[in-house]
Amino acid sequence: MACSSFDGVKPSAAGNGIFVMRNYCLIDGKKRAGEFSMMFPLEEMKSTCHCSGYREQQHQPHTILYNILSRADSNYSNNDSLINNNQVNQYNYNKMMPHNCHCKRQRVVCLKNPEGTCQMTSDVLVKTICFMKSLPSFSQLPVEDQLSLLRYCWVPLFSLGLAQERTVFEVKDVPQASILRRILLNGQGPQSEEEQEVEDEGKRLLPTLAGVHKLRSCLNRLWTLDLSPKEYAYLKGAMLFNPDVPGLSTTVFINSLQQQAQRALQEVVLTLHPGDLGRFSCILLSTSDLQTVSQSLITELFFRPVIGQADLFDLLRKMLFIRQE
Repeated sequence: MACSSFDGVKPSAAGNGIFVMRNYCLIDGKKRAGEFSMMFPLEEMKSTCHCSGYREQQHQPHTILYNILSRADSNYSNNDSLINNNQVNQYNYNKMMPHNCHCKRQRVVCLKNPEGTCQMTSDVLVKTICFMKSLPSFSQLPVEDQLSLLRYCWVPLFSLGLAQERTVFEVKDVPQASILRRILLNGQGPQSEEEQEVEDEGKRLLPTLAGVHKLRSCLNRLWTLDLSPKEYAYLKGAMLFNPDVPGLSTTVFINSLQQQAQRALQEVVLTLHPGDLGRFSCILLSTSDLQTVSQSLITELFFRPVIGQADLFDLLRKMLFIRQE
């Protein structure tokens, strides 16, 4: 049985603010380790809150104005039911903040270099759609099933494309407007419950540093395996033909296609790596995490700066069914 895990984080020897994470894979009872750059800039790894509210709490007593302005944030901070504790504890990226801290428990981020990064990710997306269109078995499926597979599988396929192209990106914090700023600029105080719910729903769709770290971890697990082009191709086929996608009318046929892709992948793995009996299990284990990468993270981080308010899935649907002249 094989598994992939992490064995610690340490600073890069180059002293460039990039952290290196040690990864190991247990195969036949032997630990195989390797180091690789996670491309986590030093400022992204910090979990201490540095917002103005937190600094004020540390260096000066609370004033009446401060207590009034921070009351809404205090109520929000005390509602622990709104926090996904499993995600926070698992990745340890966003520690619980002090009582009246103005920043959210998940830091909202955006691309540090949107022009260059969006160009690279757009190319990966085009290649992803072209891969789907190139498969005769996919094109023969009913249109409804093609759309269902596209809707539920484009994110893990796109993530595999990022890994295959070894796409590296950096992010930065998005400044959050304080309650005082909202009062001064908009002339309004605390929001109603309905307005707060709408605002919170919009914030839940924004990319967070925890989500970015999760995606990077998935990519680095794949990079340590150093997959060949054939391994990537069959792995994409196994992820595309997912019989667990709801609403499929040809589930049995799609399940058979997935099994064929997995068998082909296993044969390629045994041919290229005959002495590595646990490699196939490591590949499946590493790619299973891609299913948990959120669609909103990929959309908002990589494509919202390009498409604006357009519906990305509608664009993907047009790309899939457009006829080549």
